Amino acid sequence: MRRYETIYILRPTMSEDEVNATIENTNTILNNDDGQIISLDKWGVRTLAYLIQKETQGYYVFCDYATEPGNVTEMERRFRIDESVMKYMTIKTSDSIDADGITAARGEYEAAVAAVAEAEAAKQEAEQSDSKPEVTKDAEAPKAEVATEVATETTEASEATETKSD
Repeated sequence: MRRYETIYILRPTMSEDEVNATIENTNTILNNDDGQIISLDKWGVRTLAYLIQKETQGYYVFCDYATEPGNVTEMERRFRIDESVMKYMTIKTSDSIDADGITAARGEYEAAVAAVAEAEAAKQEAEQSDSKPEVTKDAEAPKAEVATEVATETTEASEATETKSD
């Protein structure tokens, strides 16, 4: 088996069920002859860099997999026939991969996904803590000084008033 990566762009006007059906048909082809999907990412609808078949947007799907070369040929043949697939590109990332390599690649992918999720959670937590102002002793000090000054001025004013009345 060889390891490949394929990215394909589907029409943005397709419903979620149609997108899932196209992805499932593609995965069925790739899983023939003991092929295995390592990772499948649905990137969703994105703006295209240039018009493709008079469309300005497309639904992107990225797939990393290990399969026989004949399955890749069959998948690309069906992509050419299917009108819902606007564009696709396949690259071979490795000439050979075994079951241990597939397991290791899946582990790397899952670790990367977990790291991204952890980073997002930390970012959200940091944003939430930044949005709440913290009261520190330094922030309280000017208030205390102002209050002391006001009290002193009030006392001095009342003493001055008392002195005038005597």
